[in-house]
Amino acid sequence: MRKLFWLALGASLGVLIFRKLSRAAERMTPQGIAGSIGAGLSELGYSIREFAADVREAMSSQEEALRAAAGLDSGSTSALSPGGAAAAAGAVVPGPAGDVAAAVSPTADQPAAGAPGPRPLEDRPPAGA
Repeated sequence: MRKLFWLALGASLGVLIFRKLSRAAERMTPQGIAGSIGAGLSELGYSIREFAADVREAMSSQEEALRAAAGLDSGSTSALSPGGAAAAAGAVVPGPAGDVAAAVSPTADQPAAGAPGPRPLEDRPPAGA
């Protein structure tokens, strides 16, 4: 009885080991390698699509939160929009970049007391110097 047990155990282990080794040898053939690379690339593409979908979802939820905070969807002005809180308080709202100095100070174009005025163009050094 003992010999029959050990014979059956040895035969089943031999079959399992043979199957494992033949599968490993099959994976080392050019077709097996190409199949595993193809499966890996397919899985990588799926993962990239999932990641892009997650990024788009997070981006849209963040954009919705920012638009709600800025009041862009409600039609009302907020402190984040140009002229929102400032216009409500009666302050001068700056326009394009050139108008910022005028909006900050009515005398911004005049030099401060004791400060030298702008130099003529011929006295200025060249731009590259």
